[in-house]
Amino acid sequence: MVKLPSFGVEEELLLVTDAGDPLPRSKAVVDDVGEFDVALEMSRAMVEINTPVCTGASELRDHLVRMRSQLASAAADGGARLLAIAVPPHGRAAQLITKKPRYQQLVREWGLLAREQGVCGCHVHVEVPDRDTATKVSNHVRPWLPALLALTANSPIYLGQDTGFASWRWLMTTRWPSAGPPPYLESAEHYDALVAMHLAAGTLIDENMVYWDIRLSTHLPTVEVRVSDVPLTVDETVLLATLVRAIVLTALVDGSTGPTLEPEVLRAAYWLAARDGLTARGLDVLRAEPIPIAQLLEQLRRTVEPALQQLDAVELVGDGIERAFRDGNGAIKQRKAFRKTHDVITLTEINP
Repeated sequence: MVKLPSFGVEEELLLVTDAGDPLPRSKAVVDDVGEFDVALEMSRAMVEINTPVCTGASELRDHLVRMRSQLASAAADGGARLLAIAVPPHGRAAQLITKKPRYQQLVREWGLLAREQGVCGCHVHVEVPDRDTATKVSNHVRPWLPALLALTANSPIYLGQDTGFASWRWLMTTRWPSAGPPPYLESAEHYDALVAMHLAAGTLIDENMVYWDIRLSTHLPTVEVRVSDVPLTVDETVLLATLVRAIVLTALVDGSTGPTLEPEVLRAAYWLAARDGLTARGLDVLRAEPIPIAQLLEQLRRTVEPALQQLDAVELVGDGIERAFRDGNGAIKQRKAFRKTHDVITLTEINP
């Protein structure tokens, strides 16, 4: 019997002015919140909340509601607005950088690429027993990463214009040398060898710069799934985290090294997910065939249904996916607001 893995979430959130321009006040906001784990990010207009380790979806949801609410209050006290949105809707692309030595080094070595990295993702950590198992789990999660991106896309509006993509953040982040689709991993030694190659070549300054959409955590016994835009709502984050946890549990029960994929097929699936989100077709990467995105997410749901039963989350996931198609995810809602008023700020603001 496989132990049910614990899980947790990191959410990156934007600080903006009333007009929606990035506002570099993260230090003051973080200093004003002492009751939970909130951290500075590279951009001084971003903050990151880190939930405690959780064993159930309702526990995760309670933490996220409390943390988002308190952080929004702290932001308001500092004259800022907190947005659950993945890219700045207005303002300048280049951001002021937090004065930490590592972030300053990134700016020196990567220039504008680092200063334009004021984008917000959601990272889901799921417990695994060891690093070799983590590489097998990574291979099992890998085929579903585009579907998870499409489900949670929340960055169509950037610097006052519709980008034409549901997730502009994904295109921005994949400019880094080790970002985007993860490689197929043969073992923990293979993972370490790839990281060592990057370090020797100078394309990374440390292992924390491995920005693949799933990676082995450097400090926790987890895999970290990083593919998603920060979702618009807490319920969408809980849906994402529960699906990721179910995929990991399915992989742990399976125990195999996972399916191999043609990298070009996977990359095409990502591109479709980033452009279209929930509004068009996806790509079945195992068969290399176009498929309606609703059908692809139904395939995912059926694949992990035994795990969802073990996690007591069948209804949560079924209802969450149905709601996403009925009401729209963040990208769909942002576009509706933008076409109506050319303003997405009220839509994406977190109200305490």
